[in-house]
Amino acid sequence: MDLTDRVAVVTGASSGIGEATARALAREGCAVALVARREERLEAIADDIDGETLVVPTDVSDEDAVTAMAETVRAELGTVEILVNNAGVARGGPVADADLAELRQNVRVNLEGVMNVTHTLLPDLLDSDGDVVTVSSLSARFPQEGGSGYTASKFGVNGFCRSLRKELSDEDVRVCILMPGPVVTELNDWEHWDGRAMDPADVAETVVFTLTRPDRVELTDISVNSTDKL
Repeated sequence: MDLTDRVAVVTGASSGIGEATARALAREGCAVALVARREERLEAIADDIDGETLVVPTDVSDEDAVTAMAETVRAELGTVEILVNNAGVARGGPVADADLAELRQNVRVNLEGVMNVTHTLLPDLLDSDGDVVTVSSLSARFPQEGGSGYTASKFGVNGFCRSLRKELSDEDVRVCILMPGPVVTELNDWEHWDGRAMDPADVAETVVFTLTRPDRVELTDISVNSTDKL
């Protein structure tokens, strides 16, 4: 499927997988709305992208902010045809030592953020026979010690997306869950890990692959792991 001139929203676009995905979609000819909290960082990325972009600073955990973002994108770019849910945090640590507010922040951003953005943009995606690609994590299948809040949020993300897929079974909206393994991003410090973590571009290429399948093909749950697995 050709992505030329399709309107895409990428959350968490200020760094890591989101930034790489925004760049990859722009190369494919999409008009890309870059959504994240850090406006200056988004502006710098947009200036460096050869293609149509729109910077929309947004906290995805804020329902009103998400509504305003959707209105801006529709006014400036048109109906949204691709949603890449990528915004995320990894907060807390071992349950006994973690601050409860930090643990909850994982759910507010990683899970509630996906719910907020997907719910708000679903009318566009239904009108355009669009695509939802949500970046989850292999932690939703293989929990890691010390990552309870993050893992819980990603379990929730997977459940939300799988239910959404069933609800849309009679529609032409494709729903994909993308579960990366270790990726070098701001969320994690891989300096002390002996293996090879993936580059954000590796995951972004998988997003593009998913979106460019023929419209009769829906890729559902995709695991993308490093050859040096955790």
